[in-house]
Amino acid sequence: MFKRKIYESLIRWKESGLCKKKAAFVKGLRQVGKTFAVTEFANSNYENVVYIDFKRNTSAKAAFAGDIDVDRITLMLTAVIHDAKFVPGKTVIILDEVQECSRARFSIKAFIEDGRYDIIATGSLLGIKGYNRKNSDVPVGFEHTIRMYPMDFEEFLWACGTSDDILSYVRDCYTNRKKVDEPIHSKLLDMFSRYICVGGMPAVVRTFIERNDMNEVRRDQLDLLEQYRDDFGKHLDENEEEVFDADMLERINLVFDSIPSQLSKENKKFQYSKLSKNARGKKYDPAIQWLVDYGLAVRSCNLSLLQLPLSGNKEDSTFKLYMADSGLLVSMLEKGTCAKIMSGDLYIYKGAIFENVISEILRNNSARLYYYHRDSGLEVDFVSCYDSEICLIEVKSTTGNSKSAKTLLQEHPDDIRICFKFGQYNVGFMNGILTLPVYMAPLVASELSDV
Repeated sequence: MFKRKIYESLIRWKESGLCKKKAAFVKGLRQVGKTFAVTEFANSNYENVVYIDFKRNTSAKAAFAGDIDVDRITLMLTAVIHDAKFVPGKTVIILDEVQECSRARFSIKAFIEDGRYDIIATGSLLGIKGYNRKNSDVPVGFEHTIRMYPMDFEEFLWACGTSDDILSYVRDCYTNRKKVDEPIHSKLLDMFSRYICVGGMPAVVRTFIERNDMNEVRRDQLDLLEQYRDDFGKHLDENEEEVFDADMLERINLVFDSIPSQLSKENKKFQYSKLSKNARGKKYDPAIQWLVDYGLAVRSCNLSLLQLPLSGNKEDSTFKLYMADSGLLVSMLEKGTCAKIMSGDLYIYKGAIFENVISEILRNNSARLYYYHRDSGLEVDFVSCYDSEICLIEVKSTTGNSKSAKTLLQEHPDDIRICFKFGQYNVGFMNGILTLPVYMAPLVASELSDV
């Protein structure tokens, strides 16, 4: 359907020989395209593909219920899946939604040690601690995790037919710090505003491309949100039957529904008081963590000090909570929001939507999210590590003077290397601040270190 970068990760897993040591474990939010990506890869790189969806083919669970013996399991699977062929060295087994069958996950170690068949596992709720209450050990050391996120901006451009020549030209402009020609610059700014509204969920992107109708795009986004709500508070009991924790469900909904209003504040720090009167972190932190583990929310922690390693100076109790997909965030707001963004008004909601999409870009490139705030009001949107030194990242939806960044660059001349300032500008550099058009954010993000 669409070209996705995860395909290259799977190719490296296979061609490097890692496939003989570990199963590829593809984790990600529901509906980001995991199943399509792994089946397309499998069909292109193996003679035989044995596909098991534990959500739909519950009878396949029985094959893993007895002794963990590879020959016994494969024999049982041929009785359940009529076109299954197990040819040593030429077969890959896909365990889709493997979190639904703890014994199947437990069997991965045996399959890897046996060595005849490669294993790819996927799951939408794999990150939820305690989701499956059935007592089976996780095969530690036998899983290679590959995280899949909604389509990033480059994947969105591929889907929309943007040529590789244009993308190569933009990369060259970034590398050599030169301005982008105005026609291309204007076109990519327009495409980025569309990306903010559409987001990166493949089904939504397909609707956008095929129908060219933002009302239908919004409809699909709202349908997805309802599907996600159906998962809130869900887990499997000791018999692997679906059950709901009603109290957790209520708390998750309260946190999730508050995200737009939390981000619309001048100070975007998450405030428990917005959830209910006398609300405390002890009650709501598990719900916040559930949304982060599920993949629908992204947390950015404040830093107490601007020193490396950044992870050693984070304040877990002071944080911002972003949506994992900007299009879904926009769909939660009033209908006129999308029109304003596509007409160039990126300051809507005090720049929260613009800041949210940068958080996605950083997260999609495996960067941990941090920001820096002082009680005096000084604040930098994101802090990361670039070329082994601290870097600042500013998101300016309108023309701004980056006062906070300038102050910190002056205070920490030996520790802070550079400030990247993203907005509706062209390329420019002055006094340690590299001004870049927002569509270059993925290029910067790919060069950041995870610290």
